Amino acid sequence: MGKIISVINQKGGVGKTTTAVNFAASLSIFEKKTLLIDMDPQGNATSMSSIKEKSFKTIYDMMASSDVTAIYNTELPFLKVIPCNSDLTGAEIELLDVENREFVLKETLAKVKDKFDYIIIDSPPSLNILTVNNMVACDGVLIPIQCEYFALEGLSRILETLEAIQEFNENIKIYGILLTMYDKRLKLTFEVENDVREHFGDLVFKTVIPRNVKLSESPSFGQPISLYDISSIGSKKYMELAEEFLKKYNKKSKK
Repeated sequence: MGKIISVINQKGGVGKTTTAVNFAASLSIFEKKTLLIDMDPQGNATSMSSIKEKSFKTIYDMMASSDVTAIYNTELPFLKVIPCNSDLTGAEIELLDVENREFVLKETLAKVKDKFDYIIIDSPPSLNILTVNNMVACDGVLIPIQCEYFALEGLSRILETLEAIQEFNENIKIYGILLTMYDKRLKLTFEVENDVREHFGDLVFKTVIPRNVKLSESPSFGQPISLYDISSIGSKKYMELAEEFLKKYNKKSKK
């Protein structure tokens, strides 16, 4: 069965959606059958993922009905997407009255999990019932953090959340911590990197994602960086991330 990886950080502006989309796209370029799921009601991962259809069903529809499939092709042959829109905000309220509400997404994905090598979930930048569903459904998490003073404080909160989630998902693991918005011109960047690597060791990816104009531009063109400008440093770094991940957690492609 495919591995489900939730890209999480309860703090906004750390490159979470950028990482979810471009990590998924890069895995697909390595010919891994990859599914990107947008679980953030803002729908930014959906708008970045080059879905060809102009109208579509969403993850909300799939969670609401077991008869609905909302998996769509993208411009990358090995990447498919389950989109979302603002309707997902309603799920936060509706799920409160559902029995075993923490397991709705896990049950939804059970019917498609074995069709993919990797399923990447973009989570909301907050701790709510949608984020809880993401973490209960996944095998592990990838945590992007911005190179700033409060990086370790934010990581501590995430670790506390993961510990609480073990009540529902005892096998959840950390696949890796990713340093984003890396600016080697700033002393602060090196201080944060040293602190994070000292505390978390091999959990921190060797690959870092630099500040990059092309990465910032690609969302407005509705494309992952590998389609917008494959020669950019941002594209190269997300490819390096995917390669590093695959070497560490190698998985043969689905036939």
